Parts: sequence; structure tokens; C-alpha cells
Amino acid sequence: MAFFTTSDDRRLFFDDIGTGTPVLCLAGLTRNSQDFAFLAPHITDVRMITMDYRGRGQSDHDPDYMNYNIVRESLDVIELLDHLGLDRAVVLGTSRGGLIAMALAVSHPERLSGVILNDVGPVIDPVGIANIMDYVGKQPTSKTYDEAAIILQQVMEPHFPGVSLDRWQQQAEFQYEQTEDGLTLRYDPALRTALLEQATAGEFPDLWMFFEALRHIPTGVIRGANSDLLGKDTLVEMHNRNPDLISAEIPDRGHVPFLDEPQSLALIRKVLDTV
Repeated sequence: MAFFTTSDDRRLFFDDIGTGTPVLCLAGLTRNSQDFAFLAPHITDVRMITMDYRGRGQSDHDPDYMNYNIVRESLDVIELLDHLGLDRAVVLGTSRGGLIAMALAVSHPERLSGVILNDVGPVIDPVGIANIMDYVGKQPTSKTYDEAAIILQQVMEPHFPGVSLDRWQQQAEFQYEQTEDGLTLRYDPALRTALLEQATAGEFPDLWMFFEALRHIPTGVIRGANSDLLGKDTLVEMHNRNPDLISAEIPDRGHVPFLDEPQSLALIRKVLDTV
């Protein structure tokens, strides 16, 4: 576990374990590097690198919350690779991390040896966006991890049937920090303000251009069968536009798969073998 300092003087957390092919794991919008704890035991033959985006996990919050954007976060990724002396890496991006991977395919394709998109593509389903905005930036009402686990299980059961309470307890510990007053977010609540202001500032770019920049990079897509963010039709069109794309649909998973499912691991391994 270590920290590096970005060009704008933010101190960001990262972890770097193992040897072999560098695999940089980028978490979802409000998540952090702990999100890959379920995957880690299954890829011990690679150099697994995780990081906390600015404002998340153990990284510095940014006093200018508008820096919580994909362009700045993509630059942070490049600066981490530079800090580690890595010319290239496979990027495994969950949700927000996948969007960053696509952005890097446009700005720094030479730094990508492969890309794995976890339940994200160039079309973001409005239902998924609405569900994200329903919770992002809002403090949990639970006072303990036990309470939070029960709530997570109840809320997520329709999209993640049969997932154990123990797994949701682990997920709660990744997402929230225990304090004397109860649980609190492991990210800057100003992330919500950033999203709202960025949405009203102008139109978002056409993400198909970003996806198509992956055409010459070994790429795989993991989709939760119950996902409300990556639609089936979008995945079909992704295959149409990139015939070399490989994908896997994970049963009994919504947004996002945990990545320790057999189908997820098989796809990850296939991309790594190609690289």
C-alpha cells in the first residue's frame, strides 16, 4: 500500500501486489480499491494494481469537486502508471472505471495492452443512472455494518438473488466507514454535486467514439444478466462494431458483478491470455 502525488498536488492511494502482467483495476463511481478483494485470490499470477480515485477511499478529497470527472481521473491513471514506471497495463474497469478505460483508448491508446469492461458500455441506461443518483452522496442510515448488510441484501436481492448476507456484510465494509456516530461514506459527498453540475453544464460526448477506439486493443466485456446500466441491445451493437470483442453474461448478477464468478474469471483469463 502506498501513495503518490498528482501533478495538481493531490495525494492518491494505490496498492501494487504480485508480479507478471500489470493489471490496473479501476473501481466504480463511488467505490474504491477494496472492491477488487473478491477477484484478488483468483489472479495471483499477475501484477495487480488498484487505486482510489481522488475523493474516494484513502485518497485526498479535492477542494474543487468539479475535478471529479473522467478527464481528470484518466490523467490520474496515467500519472500513476508513470509513477510506477509502467509503459502499458491491462485495465479492468468496473462501471466508472470502464468509462475511464474507454477515455484512455482515445487519449493514450499506447498505454493499454488490454481492456476489460465490467458492466459498462458506450450507452448508459437512464434507469441505471436514476438508480445511481438515488443514492450517490447520501449518507447511510445504518449505524452498523450488520444493519447495512441487511439493507443491501434486501435492496439488491431482485438483481442479485441468492447472495449471502456475509457477502453483503463484506460489501458494506468496503463502502462505508464505521464511526462513533454510525456509518459514513468512504468518498466525498460532493461527488453528487459534481455530477449534477456536470450534467447541467452541457451534453456528454458520444461514447461510441470512445468505445470504437478500443478496436485494436484486446477487449472483453462482462455484463450482469440483470444489469440496469448495460443493456442487452447495447452489448449486441458493441459486438457489431468490434467483431473481435469477447463478452460474458453473468447469471444472477446486476450492476455490478463481483468478478469472482466463474464466467467473469473465464473472460478475464481469456483477455489476459490474449495479451
